[in-house]
Amino acid sequence: MVWCAAPVEVARCVVCMAMNGDSEVGGPGLRERKRRRMHQAISDTAISMFLARGFDDVSVAEVAGAVDISKPTLFRYFPTKEDLVLHRFADHEDEPARVVARRPANVSPLDALHRHFLAGLARRDPVTGLCDNADVLAFHTLLYETPSLVARLYVFTHRSEDALAAVLGGPDDIEARLAAGQIVTVLRILAQDNWRRIAAGESAETVEPRAVAAAGRAFTQLRDGLRRYTHVTE
Repeated sequence: MVWCAAPVEVARCVVCMAMNGDSEVGGPGLRERKRRRMHQAISDTAISMFLARGFDDVSVAEVAGAVDISKPTLFRYFPTKEDLVLHRFADHEDEPARVVARRPANVSPLDALHRHFLAGLARRDPVTGLCDNADVLAFHTLLYETPSLVARLYVFTHRSEDALAAVLGGPDDIEARLAAGQIVTVLRILAQDNWRRIAAGESAETVEPRAVAAAGRAFTQLRDGLRRYTHVTE
C-alpha cells in the first residue's frame, strides 16, 4: 500500500480505508460519481481540520462551511461527526471474514488470519499498527486518543465480529460468535500495541520483530483455545 505525504492525501488511504474505485465499464453514473467526489471532499477536509486542531475543537458547522455546504447536507453524507473519520473503516470491517472465506482448502481459518496479519506487518499496513509514516501516526493518534472516536469504532468492531462469525459457523452458532469476538479482539490489541510503541518513538523496523513474535504468541493462544478452527477444509 502506498502512503502519501500530505495529510489530505493520507486521509484518502489511512487505516487502509480508502474506498475502492469502479472500472469504467459498468462503473457508476455521473450522479453517483459526483456524490462520491463530494463524500470524499467532505471527509478529506474534515480529517485535515481534525489533524490540525483536534477532533473536539472542530465543529461540524466549520467542516460544512469549509466545503461550502450546509450542516443538514453534511449529515446526509455522514450520519455522525465521528463517521467523518471512521467511515473509512467500513470497507475493511469484513476483512477477517473475507480472509477466511477465500482461504485455500488446505489452510485453516486461524492459519489464514495469522498469515494475513504477518503479511500486513511486512508491508507496513496501517491496520496492523506497524506504520511509522508521520501522517499515518498522526491519524492513529487522533483516533486512539479521542474517546468519542474510540467509542464509535466499536460499532465497526461489532460488524467485523458478526461478519467473521457468519463465515465461521453462522449467527446462531455461539461457538462461532465467541471465536469471532476473540479473534477480532486479538487483532485489535496487536495493532494497538504496535501503534503505542511507534507513538513512543520506536521505528517500525525496530518494532517489527516483537510484533511478529507477539502475533505468534497470540495466535498460538487462539489455536489452543479454538481448536475447532484449526482444522482445514476437507
